[in-house]
Amino acid sequence: MADVFDSLIGQDRAVAAMRQYVRHPVHAYLFSGPVGSSLHDTVLAFAAALQCPQHGCGQCEICRLVLSGNDADIHFAERAGLSWRIEELREADRVSRRRPLGVGYQLVVLEDIELTTTGASPSAPALLKSLEEPPSRTIFLLSAHDVTPGLDTLVSRCVQVKLKGLGENELEGILRGEGADEATARSAALASSGNLQRARVLVRDPALGERIAQWQSVPQRLTGTPASSSAVASEITRALDAAIAPLQQMQDEEMEHLVSDAREMGQRSVANRKDIEAQFKREQRRFRIDELRFGLSALTNVYRERLVESLDEGDVGESRSQYRVATSLRAIDTVAETSRRLTLNIDEGLLLNDLMLSLMDP
Repeated sequence: MADVFDSLIGQDRAVAAMRQYVRHPVHAYLFSGPVGSSLHDTVLAFAAALQCPQHGCGQCEICRLVLSGNDADIHFAERAGLSWRIEELREADRVSRRRPLGVGYQLVVLEDIELTTTGASPSAPALLKSLEEPPSRTIFLLSAHDVTPGLDTLVSRCVQVKLKGLGENELEGILRGEGADEATARSAALASSGNLQRARVLVRDPALGERIAQWQSVPQRLTGTPASSSAVASEITRALDAAIAPLQQMQDEEMEHLVSDAREMGQRSVANRKDIEAQFKREQRRFRIDELRFGLSALTNVYRERLVESLDEGDVGESRSQYRVATSLRAIDTVAETSRRLTLNIDEGLLLNDLMLSLMDP
């Protein structure tokens, strides 16, 4: 019979561990894995298994409440900025001191805890204090895409659950199993960078091929004028806006489903709608960053092919060939620097305009 963990495709080792952990839970767990490894879904499934008398049957009312985001004893902590602030973690600690309303646990979920070590005033010590003095019926569920050395002390207070990224063949198989045709599934898998959620969005996106071609055509379209670079940057920005539409549609469908479930249970609205909408916004932001990274990767491949062609001509000593090698190398470095800057929360428009201006031949 299906249980709450069956939806975590490709995570057999982690699922086997979680099925054991829910039978003898401890005070804190840390879930980690690359972007696209379904961290949020994993945490939610584990939360349901902790609350369920049958350890996550997936059929009972408790499982339904948890999976639909309507369990009053599960608190998803929220941060307002790029990093976790001390006062936000103190609020999470305050919630952790509550007695659960039901027969299960008080669960406190904090995602992206790598962001407790960043910013002007790192907040990791505030979270550490909560983990060191937890109430007996409270369990902390933490997640991080990147477990940095700065998290070592927090990690030592938790049981770790490590997820893995999915390979292109695994993703293609999943998408085909969900009804996608072979060509569409392959294209989406290649463009998803191991991210299952992104792959599921891309498989519904008929414009994927056009966006790949758009990035590949960038070098030919930069004619050496500021106007051309601005036009290319604006076109890519518009394509990004269009690319996110399938994800927004999926989120709208999910919200409609949650609203329907809430009404069936006699509730006027989804209990934690604000938290869910905040999660949707984070998913949209991550999708845009992944889309940009994919585009930058496609652009890098174009310049690499140019570099190889110049070297294969056998006349590297000629000035023109030397020029092509030098400009290709410079372009590859420029694209790599732009990819790195994506983590700095710089305005997309400015980032793309800077990139296009830098790629124009001197």
